[in-house]
Amino acid sequence: MHLIWENLIKNLLKLWTGDFKGMDSGREDYELEKSVWDSIGEATAASGSTIPSAYGARVPNVASDGVYLTADMLSFWTTYIGPNLLRGRFKHVRYYNHFIRLVRLLNICLQFEITSDELDEVHAGFISWVEDYERFYYQYDAQRLPTCPVTIHALLHIAPSIKGTGPVWCYWAFPMERYCGKIQPAIQNRRFPYACLARHVLEDARLTQIKSIYNVAETLSLCPPRLGSIPGTFTDPSYPTCRLHPPRNPQRPDDSTLTLLVGAMVTRFNENNDGTVVTPAIVRECLKEADIEEWGKIHRIDSDVGDRIRASELGSTRDDSRDASFVRYEMYVDQNATLHNVDPEYELETFYGQLLRVYLIRFCHPCPELNLFASTTTFIMASIKTCKILTETIPGLDIHFYSSLGKTDVIDITSVQCLVGRIACGRNKWALIDRSGTLARAQRDVKQADENEHDV
Repeated sequence: MHLIWENLIKNLLKLWTGDFKGMDSGREDYELEKSVWDSIGEATAASGSTIPSAYGARVPNVASDGVYLTADMLSFWTTYIGPNLLRGRFKHVRYYNHFIRLVRLLNICLQFEITSDELDEVHAGFISWVEDYERFYYQYDAQRLPTCPVTIHALLHIAPSIKGTGPVWCYWAFPMERYCGKIQPAIQNRRFPYACLARHVLEDARLTQIKSIYNVAETLSLCPPRLGSIPGTFTDPSYPTCRLHPPRNPQRPDDSTLTLLVGAMVTRFNENNDGTVVTPAIVRECLKEADIEEWGKIHRIDSDVGDRIRASELGSTRDDSRDASFVRYEMYVDQNATLHNVDPEYELETFYGQLLRVYLIRFCHPCPELNLFASTTTFIMASIKTCKILTETIPGLDIHFYSSLGKTDVIDITSVQCLVGRIACGRNKWALIDRSGTLARAQRDVKQADENEHDV
């Protein structure tokens, strides 16, 4: 994919800024004003503060002279930052739409799995995109032939390559370059470097086979365990997917601040086995005898690359910290909530919001009023300020916008799906970027492959 990030995208940026081999925009008008491009660069650099570090390194000001942009930075800017910051910046919307079509096709190419219909879309899409590229930038003028390097023609071969050899994550350059960097220390003889590499690869293969045949992958792993016990944290068998991290406030929250928590517990228990309805008064009485603590961070431990999410209302942050408090979560919503005398009909819906507080609730004795008969029962609840999602979208991309925060939801921590980032789009409007889904699985498997190689 280096032909995309290191060539095609860089060339597009140079074309938009009038810095492509001394050429102007010809009969078209796709160049951005310098002030516009400078503001895009400043917004790109500023977005690093609202995009969690789990999403990768900060992308610097793309408009600065001599700025160093890696392929990873360019790919992140193209798929997440660029579509938001370029909206309304071109003098004609056709250039922006042309760019969005490219991003849509690249997102499909980067998926872990690609269907036949999607592959057909990629094939036809790149043909159409290249034709429009020639019309906008080449303009069928022999003097502008440098705008059509071989990387433009190579786009037409992506779909056939995927059909013949599989999705691009199987063979793109990123994991291969990382692998080369890992085996380089194996060279201990300048005269016979390839013999050293061959021996290292052979021993790696032997060790991999031993791990597989005798099921001793963890025993022979040379990496420190990531999911083991960590001092100062909290885990519970009933919540195997998450771990609570400091800061921790051991003092019990004031009862006046637990109104929303009480409402969430009433909804959770609803009624007892004997048909008695659970009321807020019953929940309050039970909570008086329960231990309630507030924790500042959640770590998803259902995978090695689990997100670390911070509660915004507990603890302090540094001036240069990156916001990791916005999440995507799911709840069942009654579709008939506004209708009287109609049975509830619940459907699972997706929401975005800012994590405010994390409550650890432990009932240290049975509480039959809530159908809790175990000697100890633990609940981890999250208080989230929901984002008021706007109706506008970017066609073909899973990007949502909001302008303000709304009501507060208190939900079980298992309903929190993942960490999300934000990009300021001006006029008090924010774009939410979510890396989970089809792209996340491809990134996760590539990273896992790298870590397996590192075990040797």
